[in-house]
Amino acid sequence: MTITEFKEKEEEENPPLLLDSEMSSKPRRIALFVEPSPFAYVSGYKNRFQNFIRYLREMGDEVMVVTTHEGVPTEFYGAQLIGSKSFPCPYYEKVPLSLALSPRIISAVAQFKPDIIHASSPGIMIYSEIYLQLAGPTNVVSYKAADLTLVPSAAIGKDLEAAKVTAGNRIRLWNKGVDSDSFHPRFRSHEMRLRLSNGEPDRPLIVHVGRLGVEKSLDFLKSVMDRLPEARIAFIGDGPYREELEQIFTDMPAVFTGMLQGDELSQAYASGDVFIMPSESETLGLVVLEAMSSGLPVVAARAGGIPDIIPEDHQGKTGYLYTPGDLDDCLRKLKPLLRDRELRETIGKAARVETEKYDWKAATKKIRNQQYSDAIWFWKKKRAEFLGPFQWLFRCMFQVPAIEG
Repeated sequence: MTITEFKEKEEEENPPLLLDSEMSSKPRRIALFVEPSPFAYVSGYKNRFQNFIRYLREMGDEVMVVTTHEGVPTEFYGAQLIGSKSFPCPYYEKVPLSLALSPRIISAVAQFKPDIIHASSPGIMIYSEIYLQLAGPTNVVSYKAADLTLVPSAAIGKDLEAAKVTAGNRIRLWNKGVDSDSFHPRFRSHEMRLRLSNGEPDRPLIVHVGRLGVEKSLDFLKSVMDRLPEARIAFIGDGPYREELEQIFTDMPAVFTGMLQGDELSQAYASGDVFIMPSESETLGLVVLEAMSSGLPVVAARAGGIPDIIPEDHQGKTGYLYTPGDLDDCLRKLKPLLRDRELRETIGKAARVETEKYDWKAATKKIRNQQYSDAIWFWKKKRAEFLGPFQWLFRCMFQVPAIEG
């Protein structure tokens, strides 16, 4: 997936393309504002931000992280961590938000003197300009109107451009990544399969990994399982919808494990037969990548960021997409995989090969060296356009010749 998928307006000027030798390797000071906390809130972006911070530090950058206060560790790869007092998000109390406008934080950011302010949140990013003015010459990268906007999927980029939130040439795709060592077919475990199948390891086993939220369309899987009496399903994860979901699946061949981490999570992925993702609001789809990396064929709703991972020309090769909410379409893709071991092994192996090109370090390097450089270019252009009339007036008043070049 490349940003060329976004239509650029002809009248918009774009940053020059940089050769690898021209990309900045100079250490930068990066202030990252993110909520909810990538250290405490269980979500698909947790791995993304933790790996992002890790590799920025390994590449020599100074990093300040401002996030919601709960669960902030005392140390994380040498980054400077600041917890901001948070409050529950209205209508979704499990999500903590923060204004991050205390004098303590403002002072810390000003003293840090960032080169880049990278805001990624539903709340504080609209205040990034305040930090920009306080901290001096800085460039803003965000998910919303800024010098540059990073999006987790091409679909969201197109939506932002259509809504005129920002110009198409100021949108860049934040590449996904996966830890292909931690999520690997070698973690397949008979003991874990016994646990996930409730002692029936010979029955076809569907697995779902992720946060159990009402927005994930997980109730759709009840209709799926009603049509697959020979199969079992295992839900790995937790969330506010778990209790209601367990009631929906009462007396069904379903197991709820709660949160799993480390080797247990790796084993849970690798010990299933097929991974299913019914969510129509999945912006990242990192669990899909983790399942593919574990050697599982995926059947997922054609929505959000998932088509970036399993594009149309990969259908039937690395996984399948079905029309969201279409039970018959879903079952057409799912049944052959459950009933044909050779088919699911072939697709699972191809899925594993496909995910080997997704690398967190490479994704971080692209942002750091290329996309941050684009943000700086746009910021300098904006500053020049703002100062231009004043410079013209100054030259007219004092008869100062314009500088060529």
